[in-house]
Amino acid sequence: MKTKVAVIFGGRSVEHEVSIITGIQAFCALNRDKYEPIVLYITKDNHFYTGEVLEHIESYRDLPAALAAATRVLPVAGDFGVDLVRYPSKLFGNNIVASFEVALPAVHGTNVEDGTLMGFLEMLNVPYVGCDVTSAALGMDKFAMKSVLRDAGVPVLDAMAFSGKAYAQSSEKIVARLEENIGYPMIVKPVNLGSSVGIARADNRDKLMAALDDAFCYANRVLVEQAITPLREINCSVLGDADGARPSVCEEPVNSDEILSYRDKYLSGGSKSGKSGGMSDLKRRCPADIPDEMTEKVQALAVKTFRALGCSGVSRIDFLNNPETGELWVNEINTTPGSLSFYLWEATGLPFDKLLDEMIALAFKRQRNREALSFDFDTNILSAVSLGGAKGAKGGKA
Repeated sequence: MKTKVAVIFGGRSVEHEVSIITGIQAFCALNRDKYEPIVLYITKDNHFYTGEVLEHIESYRDLPAALAAATRVLPVAGDFGVDLVRYPSKLFGNNIVASFEVALPAVHGTNVEDGTLMGFLEMLNVPYVGCDVTSAALGMDKFAMKSVLRDAGVPVLDAMAFSGKAYAQSSEKIVARLEENIGYPMIVKPVNLGSSVGIARADNRDKLMAALDDAFCYANRVLVEQAITPLREINCSVLGDADGARPSVCEEPVNSDEILSYRDKYLSGGSKSGKSGGMSDLKRRCPADIPDEMTEKVQALAVKTFRALGCSGVSRIDFLNNPETGELWVNEINTTPGSLSFYLWEATGLPFDKLLDEMIALAFKRQRNREALSFDFDTNILSAVSLGGAKGAKGGKA
């Protein structure tokens, strides 16, 4: 019996299109001898669609036509997994379009990767691949992530974070504090976005204020930290869970600017179908051209980061390195990395389909552990409750 897997991607995120690439890559790589994959696409207004037309990357070039040929559905907890129920339903006949036993989220960014989708899947009581609600939320909030990692002894850069409202009320004071406590050059980034969206380097006050204005277009909170000069970026993926995690080979992205931009990551050319496209098309040195001692340090810190944040499945940890001093800092974690970092695992000796096998096995393992817990407390508390005749709390007296 094949396992029915829903590959979920899209969502209300600025990284929507990147998620489509990752989702189709995963869908194509799943072993058809073991799995029956189902595409579950989330539109930017949070509607769920499924259908064969959505299995092909070319369909998304004309999204209205693709959705017209697809079926809108609602995921509903069923007796043996999750049913995808046609919406609106037909008056007669079976409205269950498909069903699945495990979910494979291939989502990036706010409103999905940040724990939102994971919480929904928890409510459906279905096994799902990757980080849980807490670790996904921590991984998305760069400022909260720094606090947790700092407490765990992982090196991170000091940073300041503030809201758009605070900046609007006292922009001059905030800029002065940044200049005093961090100094130029600075890196400005939205607290809770990935794919380098809204990130900019500021070498003077004019550039700083322009970078802040741009970052606040994408998030309500912005983080500012020191820019490392000279800079080398090193990435390493980790696979596993709290019981055991292992690192991939390291890579060194070759970027055209001092910061790896969205354009560097996704618009620098290459095919966008099959197993290529997305992060897999990024120019890189893999394995990274760094000393063995640095490789071992990066890999050890990557695993330590993964565990400190309580991650599961596959993540990618991005590092900043000053090649002159040898200093190394964790920049961020990608709890659902672009292309699921399959290219790093292939370079490590683990093919994409085998990577997905391990990720799905970890999802079922977590679900078994969760089902061993008790979510009931034997008490008859409602037998002693009286609301004084009021129907519910509304109208009751304090």
